[in-house]
Amino acid sequence: MVYLNGERIGKHVGGYTPFQFEVTDKLKEGNNFVLVKVDNKRKRENVPTVNQDWWNYGGITRSVHLITVPKSHINDYSVQLPKGVTNAITGWVSVANGKDGDAVSIAIPELKKTVNTVLKNGKAEFSIKAKPKLWSPTSPKTYEVILKTATDEITDQIGFRTIATEGSKILLNGKQIFLKGISIHEEAPFKTGRVVSVEECKILLEWAKELGCNFIRLAHYPHSEAMVREAEKMGFLIWSEIPVYWTIQFDNEDTYANAKNQLTEMISRDKNRAAVVLWSMANETPEGESRLSFIGNLAEQARKLDDTRLITAALDTQAQGDDGNLIEDPLGKVVDVIGINAYCGWYAGATDTCAQLKWASAYNKPMIMSEVGGGALYGHHGEKNERWTEEYQAEVFKTNIEMMRNIDFLSGLSPWILMDFRSSRRPLRRIQDDFNRKGLISEQGMKKQAFFTLQEYYEKENN
Repeated sequence: MVYLNGERIGKHVGGYTPFQFEVTDKLKEGNNFVLVKVDNKRKRENVPTVNQDWWNYGGITRSVHLITVPKSHINDYSVQLPKGVTNAITGWVSVANGKDGDAVSIAIPELKKTVNTVLKNGKAEFSIKAKPKLWSPTSPKTYEVILKTATDEITDQIGFRTIATEGSKILLNGKQIFLKGISIHEEAPFKTGRVVSVEECKILLEWAKELGCNFIRLAHYPHSEAMVREAEKMGFLIWSEIPVYWTIQFDNEDTYANAKNQLTEMISRDKNRAAVVLWSMANETPEGESRLSFIGNLAEQARKLDDTRLITAALDTQAQGDDGNLIEDPLGKVVDVIGINAYCGWYAGATDTCAQLKWASAYNKPMIMSEVGGGALYGHHGEKNERWTEEYQAEVFKTNIEMMRNIDFLSGLSPWILMDFRSSRRPLRRIQDDFNRKGLISEQGMKKQAFFTLQEYYEKENN
């Protein structure tokens, strides 16, 4: 809730996406006083719900600004390649307090392109014939884009690329790519707490780069805009997720409205970021009709807002098939890419059974192993069959990597997780101490053996 000079001017639900309020008529000459009241209470009907596995940090962890704009100003825009197209840039510019017929220009100086258009019902649509150099992890090229009206001007750095699927393959710019990833929580290195600075984002991303990643899963909620922009500069493909997590109230209309709003705001914020290729609807949700309807409707909303990216969700609902694990969750019909969370050697099965584990899928779609791994306390050593040791965690990764080598429909992985993070569900004294210890790096930045196991695997993967 936001108050200005003692008057409540608005409230926003969802701690992970930006919002703003108009205060033009409420400011006074001289001093003004802004108060922001935040409430991090978890409730059963919320998104996320009370049941989650990360620390419920509170307070203001993202920036607060007083923004001054002309009365008639650019308030939103979309500048991207249409689905499957590489020789045209299309989009729209939305102008607040503009009039039909007002001039709007879109310029991309490096491509020597300028297009002039006009407002109609507050929005100016455009199309530019151009063949930009395409953004990719090996060449994260962006272009300066200048949007202008008679009274306002905005400059952004925007990249252009295509993303699609073909059977069980993921195609970036028309070519198959294997996503060498890692999952990341918005947990600050060295100090514990939420990431609050660009510098902290860069530390986490540099570790992912050192690991050999071209892909990051930003779990389990939208991370800060700074994280997304820095990742884009460094050439990471991004999985971005809303916190539809575990056992939220799938039959509650208000819960759905909350989730839909968070999804809408996530897509609205990052629709121009070429790095974002996957919108994730959910993580580890139990099968059922209400859940299928809830997440199916979210996916429909995402496609309506943005038909250029892929839809995914992380599932942990494998059945037993003739040869091993069978992916047949009905949600597989809804998504473009199936995420699978599987913890052979940690929550199920002994480590020596993982390499032989077979997978089959009822869907001819790409699969990303969105979570895999096990826990270890940095510096705790022992035999490779001794839980919580670095040796055990490294063995879990070795045997699971062998398992994944044999999945012919695997298009990538984002093991759990880059760095140890706080969680109230992890109280084991002298080992966890309220930290989830599945990180490849300790919260103090020390790399565990499994970091180098995964790094070696990624070095051997060519594309």
